[in-house]
Amino acid sequence: MTARRALAAVLLLAAAPVQAQVPQTWQPRPGVPAFDQDRYQADQHRYEMERLRAQADQREAFARQQETEARLNRQRLEAARQPEPVQPPPVRVLRSPEEERALRRSAEERRRALANGVGQIDAWLDRPAS
Repeated sequence: MTARRALAAVLLLAAAPVQAQVPQTWQPRPGVPAFDQDRYQADQHRYEMERLRAQADQREAFARQQETEARLNRQRLEAARQPEPVQPPPVRVLRSPEEERALRRSAEERRRALANGVGQIDAWLDRPAS
């Protein structure tokens, strides 16, 4: 039992100098709050602003990365696309002179009918107000 007491006494003596070496913390003056509420709030705001800026920077970098990847994918798809075959212009159908004459007459009649219809509309719009 005495050995235990001696061991406990040695341990207490060994622990005592360790506690004495602990640095002293700042002690406020009596009657003054232990911390400055305004400074604490300002620090909190500053930390939050830094966090939000870092988050915005991260999102901007991600958006730039996505934009670059989209551009590369689009270029890759356009490069893999098969070119459209070149179509020769359609060959004009050769008609006999009688067929050409008949087509010109029918086209002239369509133009006259159109001009006549437009003329009627213009005449109606230009009528005197009653």
